[in-house]
Amino acid sequence: MKRPLILVTNDDGILAPGIKALIEVAKTIGEVVVVAPDSPQSAKGHALTILEPIYLRKVDPFGGIEAYECSGTPVDCVKIAKSIVFKDREAALCVSGINHGSNASINIIYSGTVSAAMEASLEGIPSIGFSLLDYSQDADFEPAKDFVAQLIRYVLENGMEHGHLWNVNIPKLPAAEIKGFKICRQAEARWAEEFVAGEDVYGQENYTLTGEFKLEDQGEDTDIWALDHQYISIVPSMHDLTNYDSIPRLKEIESLNRKM
Repeated sequence: MKRPLILVTNDDGILAPGIKALIEVAKTIGEVVVVAPDSPQSAKGHALTILEPIYLRKVDPFGGIEAYECSGTPVDCVKIAKSIVFKDREAALCVSGINHGSNASINIIYSGTVSAAMEASLEGIPSIGFSLLDYSQDADFEPAKDFVAQLIRYVLENGMEHGHLWNVNIPKLPAAEIKGFKICRQAEARWAEEFVAGEDVYGQENYTLTGEFKLEDQGEDTDIWALDHQYISIVPSMHDLTNYDSIPRLKEIESLNRKM
């Protein structure tokens, strides 16, 4: 039987340990093609490269796996994969990650990892963004691998509904201590941010962004609650940003022009 074609990408760069772990899992399940940034692109969100050319170069850091490094953003990688690399091939699944650090709650807005998966899902490709709650470059991805494989197989066998996109976060725990999967909603939270002033070697003032994560949601059905209680959080996500609850109340605005 023909093996399913799986696109692997990320935002930490093609040489990040997290993408290597994801490739090791994906190649046991399907035919893998890697298109990933040639340098770290964290917190790029859904950014595109439009004012300068994008470079694509075939590389072989994964022992014979078809792989390309791209000079653009994570979203650029997915667009180039579909238009240039795949040509007449159809991807059965896109997996992005495994990210070094959390993309739970409001972090999904900034995440290049999830945005790459979202771009693929906009093309109708079932997509999963994977993140491990460990920011270290030496993070241990081994405990996450079996869970990642289970989810990849589930989606390939059962498909996805509606948004075609999952945001999956994995706690930093030994595999035996992870209680399983939890389907969640995105927790309400924000970043309380500030810019720290500094100077470069020429004495010119500059600013570095820092911040503190502020959870504003005590619900037990959120991704943050699941992660705090040793579960892998799965948030089914969508591209539609409409606030449907506001529509009935705001309908009165439609009559304003008739009162003039």
